[in-house]
Amino acid sequence: MNIIFFVFAFLSSYTFHAVSCATDFCVADLSLPKNPSGHYPCKAETKVTVNDFVFSGLVEGKPEAPFNVGLTAATVTNLPGLNGLDIAAARVDIGVNGTVPMHSHPDASELLIIFEGEIIVGFITPTKAYVKTVKPGDVIVIPKGLLHFVINSGAGKAVTFGALSSSSPGVHVHDLLLFGNDLSTSIVAQTTLLDEAQIKKLKAKFGGKA
Repeated sequence: MNIIFFVFAFLSSYTFHAVSCATDFCVADLSLPKNPSGHYPCKAETKVTVNDFVFSGLVEGKPEAPFNVGLTAATVTNLPGLNGLDIAAARVDIGVNGTVPMHSHPDASELLIIFEGEIIVGFITPTKAYVKTVKPGDVIVIPKGLLHFVINSGAGKAVTFGALSSSSPGVHVHDLLLFGNDLSTSIVAQTTLLDEAQIKKLKAKFGGKA
């Protein structure tokens, strides 16, 4: 009898949890600041519409200099229904010889789906680089926080789609962090062992100050 009761209680609990997870949501009220957990407060349910759960902008992004890459993304700021669900989506269009520069997502892992073309994708740890040439139908996972990159290695453009484990994923682009601010050239040179002339050239390209 006790075993039957336990099984019944477990199944009832599981069913309640599954239904709750399937129907519960907290659409972001973007007029308010995020709370300490990193999520937006909930919009009043009477103000929620189906449009809060739809984003129609995950379309081709125009590749731009200097990396010849275009990006469109669905995050909580343009798809409020993502709030609290810890997921976001992105589309990356990479022109011929284009690259997605070395970058990281400190708060999200990434699932990269190759849709068109051929790319070299990789991520690095302090001791090893994991690099592979991939084509349509391939999927690669990038663990949270690791530096990673994409290079278009095919003859035409490349297109990838990504899913990230945060509704508002942060991104740190290595080149912008080093060369897009007012950190002095001499300090960058001392801490990276790069030549000062090359640093000044990169600062000019990325809008940094000498």
